[in-house]
This record gives sequence, structure tokens and C-alpha cells, in this order.
Amino acid sequence: MVYDEFKRQNVQSLENKGLVEQDGILNDQEKDIDSSPGEEDPLKWAKEAYAKLKEQQSLKDISESKQEENNENERNNEAETINTEKNLKSDKYPDKSSSFSQGEDNVLGDFDDAFTWSSEVLSAQGLKAKEVSIEEIDWLTRLRKGLEKSRQNFVTGLLEKLGDDPLTTEEVDDLETLLLRADAGVAATDQILDALRQRLNLEVVDANEGLRFLKEKLVEVLDAPIKSTGSELLSPEKGCLNIWLLVGVNGVGKTTTLGKLANLAVRSGYSALIAAADTFRAAAVQQVKIWGDRSGISVIANESANADPAAVVFDAIGAAQSKGVDLLLVDTAGRLQTKHNLMEELQKVRKIIDRLAPEARVESLLVLDSSQGQNGLRQAMAFAKSASLTGVVITKLDGTSRGGVALAVASETNLPIRFIGAGEGIRDLRPFKSFEFVEALLAKR
Repeated sequence: MVYDEFKRQNVQSLENKGLVEQDGILNDQEKDIDSSPGEEDPLKWAKEAYAKLKEQQSLKDISESKQEENNENERNNEAETINTEKNLKSDKYPDKSSSFSQGEDNVLGDFDDAFTWSSEVLSAQGLKAKEVSIEEIDWLTRLRKGLEKSRQNFVTGLLEKLGDDPLTTEEVDDLETLLLRADAGVAATDQILDALRQRLNLEVVDANEGLRFLKEKLVEVLDAPIKSTGSELLSPEKGCLNIWLLVGVNGVGKTTTLGKLANLAVRSGYSALIAAADTFRAAAVQQVKIWGDRSGISVIANESANADPAAVVFDAIGAAQSKGVDLLLVDTAGRLQTKHNLMEELQKVRKIIDRLAPEARVESLLVLDSSQGQNGLRQAMAFAKSASLTGVVITKLDGTSRGGVALAVASETNLPIRFIGAGEGIRDLRPFKSFEFVEALLAKR
């Protein structure tokens, strides 16, 4: 399942690489000697992974070809008896879904720089070549591409400043300017540079070691809020109702993020339900229903004008409890067209949840548009108290030049980044992994 795959990846990036996660529990196991990074030549590892994926792709193509042939035969045999409803069931809402970038099937590309870089990142996290999937390679490729503008503004200047000689205090001062321009925030910048200056006081640091040390500190900043929660990966807990509220201002990609989370949950083997509680934005309910249709998930909604969001959540909790659903995803309003205060509405929704589902595991995830930079950080501060935030989802990393805002969010709000999005496809949202993010942000290639 998808989440099992993410759990495996995420745990392998922990400092204690002797731990593996099974069914949400960390257990000690001996690591396979072959999985130890550094014992294998990276290029050899990449070639082995590519050959394995090439074989898998060929088998998949053959299987899909046979399936399509069977489907064609069935359509020809039953063409006169299949009615419109059955046609719709086999191809749900084709006109509506065509407006989205599907991203359903990942195709293995060439053995190029993008593949070898992605392979190195996966290998560094302890994966074996045979464990790599096309989806993982594709995601890392898109993440690096999504952070390209941030990288150009940050890394290019950084490498120019570092050169080949040992670091100087003047270069560290220049690095401070680069971090602030990347929207890393004052707190994160101070924390990173103080550590670097202390290191320079003790020893000579060359450019390569300086870059490695910088990556290490960036990962520490991003990981600190995550580790403080005691949960490296956010996933629904089996055996109880999980309620995730998606909050944030209009335009940040809140509803789209909810749709992608719903799809991720279903692909991971969880049952899900959606509450369309953004009742004030025009066409919001219809948009949620389209996303629900794409993943086969029911949507609880009230399409009346300015319907009460809390009432929708009330109905959704009742439906989720009666059906034994694992995960209830709630789309909330980002702006109200009435005299009511947005924060008061969010608090009202939380009271309904606390009253009807006191045993539920509740997460309140703030969706931030990375292109908004420090404005996004101010949004986080505004929502933090009223929405009882427990985490952040950063969207629209593709094309933005402000990927550094992730550092500001982590350091100044102390909220864990749980998911990031780098694309418009339904699978273009993944659990956040600080190691991969930093490697993509500071990639030299």
C-alpha cells in the first residue's frame, strides 16, 4: 500500500537507521548489509535500479495491453446492451476529470541526470536498488524541478560565494543574505548560521564540508517540529475515526489538496469520507464532488446557499461513525461572504467535532501556497490559535521561487510540515521528507 511504502522510506531517513516501521510501530531489526549506502558505487546502484524498473515497466505494458484487448472484446460483445449508466461507471465524469492533469501512470524515462540524481537520494536513505519504484523516481524528479527557481536564486549564489577555498566569516554573512532572500525566515537563518559560525571558530571548513554541514542544519530545522510530535509520518490510525480538517485562505489549493489526500488514503487501503464544509465559496461543493468521484469517495454536502458549515460536519461525522470510516476529510471555508467571522466558524466546527467524536484522532492541517512566501507565514500565525493547527501542507512548489518558506514555517510556528505538493496531478502530493526536500533545494546539477 502507498502509506506502507512511505513509512518504509520515511523511517529509513531517521537518524537511527537500525529502525524499521511496521503497522505504525518502530521495531529494531538488523539492517541488510547490501542496503548500507556508501558500500556500493552510486552509478552501479542507479544502473541496477534502472534495469529493474525497465523490466517492471515492460511487464506492466504487456499486462495492460492484454487487459485492453479483453476490455475491447467485452465492449464489442455487449455494445447493444450496455446502457448509459454502465458506461458512466466504467468512465466516471470524463469531461470534468479531463480538466485535471491525471498523473495516474508514471512512465520510466531515460537513464539521464534526473534519474541518477533521484537514485542517489534514494540510495542515501538506505534503499536497495530492487526496492525503488517508478513513482518514487518520478516524484523526486518533479520535486527537484519544482524547486528549480528557488535553487537558481539560492544555490547559484551560494556556490559562487563558496568557491573552492575554506569558508570565511564574510562568506557566511553573504549566506545569511541568501537565506533571507529565499524566505527562510529570521529564526531559521539565525539558527543555521550560529551553528556554522561556531564550527568555523573551531576548525577550518572547506566548501564541500560547508555545504554538507548546511544541509545537515537545514534538515534539523525542518525535522525539529516533526520529531516533537512523536510521529515521523502522519497517517490515519486504524480502529478509530480520524478527522482531518483542511484550513487556509481561498486560493492556496485547499480543496485540491483535500482531493489528493483522499486519493492517497484510498490507494493506501483506508476507507474515507469527505465533508464539503466550504459552503460559502462558489462551486466549492461541486469541486469537492469531482475529486470525490475520481477516487470513488462519498461526499457529504449541503448545496444550499450559505449553508451552515458546522451542520455539514455534524452530518458527516454521523455518516462516518455509522459506516466505520477510517478517515473523514473536511474542506473548510477560507473566506466568508457573510458577517460571521471566519475564525469563529472554525471554532464552531471544532466544538461539533469535540462533542460528537471525542475519541476521534483530529488533525488540523493548514494549507499554504509556497509562492506567497512570508505572507503564508503570517497566515499560519493567524490560523494557529483558532484552528488549533497540528501541521502544515505546502502546495504549489512547482514553479515557485520561494521554497525556503518551509524553513520559516518550521522554525517560527513550530508546526510540522506533513505533506508537500509539486504538480497538478492527483498523485502529486506526498508525505514531507526533509532529507529529500533539502537535497532537491541544494542540488548542484
